[in-house]
Amino acid sequence: MTIQDTAKNVRKNPEGVLDSIIYRWSPRSMSGASLPEDVLTPLFEAAKYAPSAFNAQPEQFYYSKKDSKSFVELFNLLTPSNQSWCKNASFLILLVSKISFEHNGKLDKTHSFDTGAAWEAFAIEGTKRNLVVHGMSGFDYAKAKEYLKLGDDFSIECMIAVGEPTSEAENEEVSLRKPLREIAVPLK
Repeated sequence: MTIQDTAKNVRKNPEGVLDSIIYRWSPRSMSGASLPEDVLTPLFEAAKYAPSAFNAQPEQFYYSKKDSKSFVELFNLLTPSNQSWCKNASFLILLVSKISFEHNGKLDKTHSFDTGAAWEAFAIEGTKRNLVVHGMSGFDYAKAKEYLKLGDDFSIECMIAVGEPTSEAENEEVSLRKPLREIAVPLK
């Protein structure tokens, strides 16, 4: 059973939205296997095609592979609750956005928004390939920025764990979403 199959048992798709969007979710159960780096290539490829203002692509994915020094350093930035399951990830990734445009140095007001679009494309592609792709905010943002030696022109957005799912993911709770009327508000 795939990650998407597990979501299909819980989520409905009455509007016929792309399955890869509806059935993307973020389990935590990973095998701990060390996957080859090239498993990330199609996920990064998907991310680079996300829309962005002036096609600036403000996103930068800094990744570390399991059993590397950098993996341990990123792992140590996580909260204890995230460390409990991220120990089985194949990769930890810091997602960063560049705050200003490269072409003119002016503030990119949508840098976080555009980087979020890249994150979604990354996550959808990963789920399609039956990988656990789980974004987190539970880590030390200031230390992450210091670790990457980033200046004020960059913003840490989130950390991402990627790994091979285990059958235990089937037993995790697939989250539902708010009713449409709570997120799509007609103006009068």
